[in-house]
Amino acid sequence: MILAVTIFIITLILVIWQPKGLQIGTTAVAGAVAALVSGVVSFGDVIEVTSIVWDATLAFIGIILLSMVLDEIGFFEWAAIKMAKLSRGSGHLMFVNVLLLGALVAAFFANDGAALILTPILLAKMRYLKMDPKAIFAFLMAGGFIGDSASNPLVISNLTNIVTADYFDIGFVEYMRAMFFPNLLSIAASIVVLWLFFRKSIPARISIDTLPEAESVIKNEKMFRISWWFLALLLAGYFIGDIYNLPISLFALGGALLFLYIAAKNRAAKPIMTIKTAPWQVVWFSIGLYVVVFGLKNAGLTDEIAGWLGYLKGYGHETYIIGTGFLSALLSSVMNNMPTVMVMDLAIDKTGDTFLAYANIIGCNLGPKMTPIGSLATLLWLHVLAKKGVKIGWGEYMKVGLIVTPPVLLTALLGLV
Repeated sequence: MILAVTIFIITLILVIWQPKGLQIGTTAVAGAVAALVSGVVSFGDVIEVTSIVWDATLAFIGIILLSMVLDEIGFFEWAAIKMAKLSRGSGHLMFVNVLLLGALVAAFFANDGAALILTPILLAKMRYLKMDPKAIFAFLMAGGFIGDSASNPLVISNLTNIVTADYFDIGFVEYMRAMFFPNLLSIAASIVVLWLFFRKSIPARISIDTLPEAESVIKNEKMFRISWWFLALLLAGYFIGDIYNLPISLFALGGALLFLYIAAKNRAAKPIMTIKTAPWQVVWFSIGLYVVVFGLKNAGLTDEIAGWLGYLKGYGHETYIIGTGFLSALLSSVMNNMPTVMVMDLAIDKTGDTFLAYANIIGCNLGPKMTPIGSLATLLWLHVLAKKGVKIGWGEYMKVGLIVTPPVLLTALLGLV
C-alpha cells in the first residue's frame, strides 16, 4: 500500500506541477511504468485498464477535435456574441446567459471543450466590453464552474461519464434519462448560488453597442450551416449506437474526423494542423494514470472504500446516495477526479449497487470545483487563463469553490433520491 500510494502521489504532483518540458501524458505513463516495474501492477492490469478507458479516451479526443473545427468556423464566437446581444445591456442577464451558454457547450462538447474553447472567447469579449477586473473575475469563475457542474446530462459531456458508463454498461438513453433531472437541478442551483456570491461584482449595465454583429464573425458560412445539420445527425448517431451497443468513440471520433474532412474540402480547416494540435497527451494521461490507480486497487484501497459505502448504506437510501456523492467529491478535490472516478467505480462494483454510479459521476464532476487540482478541465482552464495574462491564485480560487460547490452538489444529488 505504501509503495502504491507513493507512486500515485509523486505522479499526481508531477501532473499538477507540470515541470518545464514534462507533459501530463508523459508523466502519467512514467508513473505507470514505475508501478509496473515495482510490481504494484501487472501486465494483465495494464490490459484491463486499457480495455476500460480506450473508448472514453478516443471519444474525448473526437469531441475536442470537433470543437476545434467548430471554433475555426467561428461557431462559438458567434454563440458568445449572440449571448451578449440577448442580454440587452443588462449585466445580470448577461451573467445568467454566460452560465446557460457554458451549460450547453459542456453538455455537447464536454467540460474540457468549454475550458479550452469557450474561455478565451469569453475573456476576449469581456475585455472588449471594458469590464472591470472584479466583473471579469466573476464571469470567468462562473463560466469555469458551470463547465463542470453542467457536464452531467449526456455520456459525452465529461470523460468521467464515458468511463463510468462503459464500466457499468450504461446505454446512452438510459444514462440521459437518469441524469436529466439532476443536471437540471445542478444548472439551476449553479445560477442561483453563483449569482448570490458574485452579485455585487456584476455591473448593472454593460454597453454592448460596440459588439460586432454575430454573423460577421462566421469565417465560412457554408460550413456554419452544415455544422447544425451535422451536429443533429451526430446526436442521432449516438442514439442509434445505443440501440446496437456500438462504442461511443465510433461516433464521437469518427464523426469528428468526417467533419474535419468536410471542413477541409470547404477550406474551413487545416486537417493536419488540427490533428497535430489535438490534446493527444490526454490519451497517455488517461491510460497511464488509471494504471497507477489500479495499483491502489491492488493494494486494497477499493476494498476500504467499499467498506465505507457499506457503512453509509446502513443509514438509508437517501444517505447512501448523497454520502457516496460527497465521498466522490471530497476524493476528487484532493486526488483529482480522473483517478477518483475509477477507484469509486471499482468500489461500487464490489457493493453490487450500481445505481451509485450516477452519484459517483455527480460527485466527480462537481467536487473538483472545490480545489484547483480537482479536475483536468480546471487545470486546462487555469492554463488557458494564465496564457492570456489572467492568474488566479489557489486561495482566491478555493475561497469561491469551497463556498459555492457544496450547496450545488447537494441539490444535484437530491435529484437522484
